Amino acid sequence: MTVPVFAALADPTRRRLLDLLAAGERSAGELAAEFDISRPGVSRHLRVLREAGLVEVRRDAQRRVYRLRPTPLAEVDAWLTPYRRLWEERLDALEAHLDRTAAEDG
Repeated sequence: MTVPVFAALADPTRRRLLDLLAAGERSAGELAAEFDISRPGVSRHLRVLREAGLVEVRRDAQRRVYRLRPTPLAEVDAWLTPYRRLWEERLDALEAHLDRTAAEDG
């Protein structure tokens, strides 16, 4: 079963897992230690991320080591592009307003 990237990112626990993996590879046990949920719960979240293609896993003896696969995040970045432009325009307008206000008060 393939999980869409956006569905995988909808959960805050999975986003936190990606944040942790952005710093580098970690074992499932190391990742689970960062959460207040059970190890099987963390494993289910990691499975969703793996099915979405956001992480990959390799075996290291008896450990499973996960790492981030940033390529699927390009889909998210592409989707965000028009919104990013919108925010930049609004922030530029806010900056201009603040500059005018400061000049009037100054």
